[in-house]
Amino acid sequence: MERKVYRLEKLDCAECADKLERAVAGADGVSDCSVSFATGRMVVTSDESTDIDNIVKDTVKRLEPEVRVTPESDGEEEEEGEESTKARIAKIAAGAALLIIPSVFALPAAAEFVMYAASYIITGYGVLWKAIKNVAHGEFFDESFLMSVATLGAFGIGAYSEAIAVMLFYMIGELLEDMAVDRSRRSIKALINIRPDCARLKTEDGTATVDPTDVEVGQVIVVEPGERVPLDGVVETGRADFDTSALTGESLPRPIESGGQVLSGFIDTNGLIELKVTKNFGESTASRILDLVENASSEKAPTERFISRFAHYYTPAVVGLAAVIAFIPPLVTGGAFSEYFYRALIFLVISCPCALVISVPLAFFGGIGRASREGILAKGGNYLEALSSVDTVVFDKTGTLTKGSFKVTKTVPRNGFAAEDVLKYAAIAEVHSSHPIARSIVEAYGEPIDTDKIASYEELSGTGIKADTEYGLILAGNDRMLHMENIEHSDCDVGTTVVHVAVDGKYAGHITVADEPKENAAEAIKSLKSLGVRKAVMLTGDNEHAAKYIADGLGIDEYYPELLPQDKVAKLDEIEKEKQKGSVVFVGDGINDAPVIARADVGMAMGALGSDAAVEAADVVLMNDTPYDVVKTIKIAKRTHSIAWQNIVFALAVKAVFLTMGALGVATMWEAVFADMGVTLIAVVNSLRTLR
Repeated sequence: MERKVYRLEKLDCAECADKLERAVAGADGVSDCSVSFATGRMVVTSDESTDIDNIVKDTVKRLEPEVRVTPESDGEEEEEGEESTKARIAKIAAGAALLIIPSVFALPAAAEFVMYAASYIITGYGVLWKAIKNVAHGEFFDESFLMSVATLGAFGIGAYSEAIAVMLFYMIGELLEDMAVDRSRRSIKALINIRPDCARLKTEDGTATVDPTDVEVGQVIVVEPGERVPLDGVVETGRADFDTSALTGESLPRPIESGGQVLSGFIDTNGLIELKVTKNFGESTASRILDLVENASSEKAPTERFISRFAHYYTPAVVGLAAVIAFIPPLVTGGAFSEYFYRALIFLVISCPCALVISVPLAFFGGIGRASREGILAKGGNYLEALSSVDTVVFDKTGTLTKGSFKVTKTVPRNGFAAEDVLKYAAIAEVHSSHPIARSIVEAYGEPIDTDKIASYEELSGTGIKADTEYGLILAGNDRMLHMENIEHSDCDVGTTVVHVAVDGKYAGHITVADEPKENAAEAIKSLKSLGVRKAVMLTGDNEHAAKYIADGLGIDEYYPELLPQDKVAKLDEIEKEKQKGSVVFVGDGINDAPVIARADVGMAMGALGSDAAVEAADVVLMNDTPYDVVKTIKIAKRTHSIAWQNIVFALAVKAVFLTMGALGVATMWEAVFADMGVTLIAVVNSLRTLR
């Protein structure tokens, strides 16, 4: 399967976006299509043999010829120019002037009609032409069709000023809507404007300014004060304070010294550093964040999809009701046809579903933008909606609830081994591992290790390490590993992590390693309860004593120790079956957490220090590596969901009232304008609150 992304310039209608999505998705060879009105992007998945470029271009040209479609790689989206906005304002002014003049001054009937007609054409030409094109392509019952039928009918029965007013206020409303949506798009682009244009590559002759895509892993780049870091890397020389707010939302500068990890998108505020590149441009943090945020809106929330389906059936239904209002009462009661025809026209104007099809997607888009400003990257509105009702939050322990910066606190020898030998053997076994516990043991040993003396090395997920060395077969791992190898050893009843060491089948002793909870972990657990989360659970591969020590200290409701990766998945399945309502969330950071992150209703990964596998599997990435961001994410999700439903209830309630008034003959075209464009603008402005 092949996935392509297209920019849709001048896409100014949410219903048009939905129409394009349905048309492309139904084409032969296309398995999925998602169009985001908020971002102006189309994401298409198709068979590799399918000429998807032509399918997309032909479909857009047929249904929305004014929309320009370009593959995303061909260039950035062009914003609507200032001149275009001025032209729209000029049309509004001209239409308004031609409406006011015959209303104020006494003119001959012919001149009055010409002015009204000119005003109607100026304000309504775009809507009328769009309706004609859509009807020619078999697209009935959209917004343009409703507006055209209603205003042409009003013009036909002599209600000139009302017909023009509808088109005039529609133009004003569309202009204000577009400005609001553009503001939202610009807000998102400002949040993710972290992709650097160049990198200073260190060479034998000094430094050379190159494209970041040309820099390879292992090369050294120079970052000067005030510059944005172009690629992920480790500081080789120098020290600087970094502004990390673009990635983490954290305003305080972060000091990083030699050996520290720096992520692309950070801004060097005060020091010259040399950085050894650890990831190429496509895999760097800045590129991944850009991709995550820009693709987020393609994953639509159930509420968004419901509104799209609702509008699809709602519009034909109200057209049918309008026809009933226009023809049935005069036939039954003998009333004036013109009166009921006018009521039907008002009914059509009021019924336009703009408020729903624009404001609901915009609310979720704004929620994604608000989250990214906090350093929280949600991969879709569907995940935000799932997070608005959470039953259980399940945490990994090490690196998620705890700092993961282990320190060796004690070495206990057994069976005639010396304490320094136990530490040495453990360090030799752990030297190739990237696990925080392994790094702490190697750091505690402090001596250089000759890796040539290690003949073979095997890391067993969830148990420990086997290393065949010149000192013999060294085992370094947990209690389970020694039981698997049938090695007699002493139990350790301590509230810390224990690494047992054995050499050639003989127990040598154990090393205790302490980890401590992150500063705001306890506050996060307490806050989750206040948000309505039923329980917090901890899953860990650590021993019973270490798990209990952390769980009791943080207020965790349930904990399950000594779990292998597959055990975590099985335990999560059990928790899923026990949930009462809402979703189950899993939060982790390690490569062994990737399967359970992928399995959860919503998987969260600690993004800055978490493994690539965990970040890829996650639905939400927390760039701050802090448990409290789980609380922030749920708060944002609840607020976004609330605002979306405020729009739905408000729009439907107001329309229901005015539709009833219109059907009874109480409402005029002026009330109809408010019920359509007024409600839409209020809903759009309400949606923008999610960005605040």
